[in-house]
Amino acid sequence: MERKEYSAGAVKLSFWFVEFRKVVQLLHDEKTMDEVKALALNENLFAAPTAFRANQIFNTVSGRVKALDSSFMPLFLNSDLATQKLIALIAAMAYDTLFFDFVYEVIREKMIVGTDELLDSDVRVFFKDKQQQNEKVAGWTNATLARLGRCYKTMLYEAGVIEKCKPARRILRPILDPELTRWLEMHDMMIYSKSLTGVR
Repeated sequence: MERKEYSAGAVKLSFWFVEFRKVVQLLHDEKTMDEVKALALNENLFAAPTAFRANQIFNTVSGRVKALDSSFMPLFLNSDLATQKLIALIAAMAYDTLFFDFVYEVIREKMIVGTDELLDSDVRVFFKDKQQQNEKVAGWTNATLARLGRCYKTMLYEAGVIEKCKPARRILRPILDPELTRWLEMHDMMIYSKSLTGVR
């Protein structure tokens, strides 16, 4: 997998599953990414409150789509809702290295040791470790890290990987569709399967 520089951009982002599905469908229907962008900005494809937000959604969702090999599209469109959400989550992880690391190092490790609770302290410890390992993360404020943590939990909740209850959120180990597992295997992406299912 391609390791990108860590980014705190996710503080402004959402899971945007419905938007992701719209973009995939349009591309599958042979629209170009430029045509999708025009729809987003000129016809408010995403029902965004402002042009700035429409652009932000387009940039993020298109980035996530492009982070996966385009052969995922027919698989996505033919899958059930739970699998579609997992594919959208994998795309978000492929697009955002820090989010991937969070799922791999926190969620996966919890499942491996047999703990099914995600605590706020787990999120804080993850970011504290990253601040010690990475100069860029070390420069982020506590407020930024708290917002990032909330964003990560929201995306995992919307993808069906954790429950919403507080303060401890239960981790729901997903069962990956065999077709999705096969696709990940074919594209050298089994690390994403391991991240989500708690495998060493």
